[in-house]
Amino acid sequence: MRKRRSVALLIETSNAYARGLLTGVMEYVRQHQPWSIYLPELARGEVPPRWKGDGIIARIESKAIARIVSRTGLPVVDVSAGRHLPSIPWIETDDEAIARLAVDHLLSRGFRHLAFCGESRFNWSRWRSEHFQKIARAAGVPVDVYETSGRDPWAKEHHALLAWVRRLPKPAGVMACYDIKAQQLLEVCRENEVPVPEEVAVIGVDNDPLLCGLTTPPLSSVIPNTRRTGYEAAAMLDRIMGGERLSAKGHFIPPIGVETRQSTDVLALADREIAAAVRFIREHACDGATIGDLLRVVPLSRRVMESRYRKATGRTPHQDLVRFRIDRVKQLLAETDHSLERIATLSGFDHPEYMSVAFKRETGATPGGFRLQAHPKH
Repeated sequence: MRKRRSVALLIETSNAYARGLLTGVMEYVRQHQPWSIYLPELARGEVPPRWKGDGIIARIESKAIARIVSRTGLPVVDVSAGRHLPSIPWIETDDEAIARLAVDHLLSRGFRHLAFCGESRFNWSRWRSEHFQKIARAAGVPVDVYETSGRDPWAKEHHALLAWVRRLPKPAGVMACYDIKAQQLLEVCRENEVPVPEEVAVIGVDNDPLLCGLTTPPLSSVIPNTRRTGYEAAAMLDRIMGGERLSAKGHFIPPIGVETRQSTDVLALADREIAAAVRFIREHACDGATIGDLLRVVPLSRRVMESRYRKATGRTPHQDLVRFRIDRVKQLLAETDHSLERIATLSGFDHPEYMSVAFKRETGATPGGFRLQAHPKH
């Protein structure tokens, strides 16, 4: 009888991102040969105890953790962006895709001044900041950046963050590097009566339901595909333990989408009729709304509507109808087992065939291929 492999998961359980990784690992193990799992109770960045087994999946977030893991001599897959062991395979979120979702989300709400709030001690925060600035400036939008080391006392950082918020041109759409930083930013705004989302709209990353629900107002957040990240990390480790040699290159998993909550639920458009048009499309695109329906709600000719809409948003009404529907399709493919027929109905497409054609045109992937990548089954 084949010996069951023993695998250590050196991943904290204290936050939604890490728990998503563990869920993905669990799904892989259930679908393949079972492992004997060692999951010590660790805080983020805490040095793990000594352990003997066959392989490790770890969040290597410090040199101390890197030394312990390296000394085992075991196959290892890193699920951290820290890169403290650059010689081993690693898998992480796609920070460029995350930044692009955040920029698109804020631009779609009419913000023409964007900002990024980050922590320079984390590679992933710096990468998100770089991509956010590049994407925003390519769209012709100015960007402000606030970065802290994350190691200062809260009283000192609170003062600096408030000064930055006061300097921001208003209205501003702000991406925080992750939900915890977004929570701090929203707290500063609340304490100092800065209207959110009217003057400062905030979007985080990780979609931690506890953090997003406890903020005032509730926080919009980019949804990373942590389950797939964990699943692919387990698949990589299985291959290495089976004798395959993998390179130390990074593997980057794109996010699922954006969970919109009150912190960005606003339209910062001076043109009120176009603001009403954008709101109608956002609320009814997945109900099967057409341009004809839009023109019955907003009393403009089609030519005038399209001209003013493009001037205000940089897109046409039809492009936004399709974009909101495709975003909904992505979410349903990643998070449900619905049939394509059901997904087409829920996302506003008349036929699954047309949905598939539109999806391939917009994303470069078929719905089936996207689903397999978002949530692999085999």
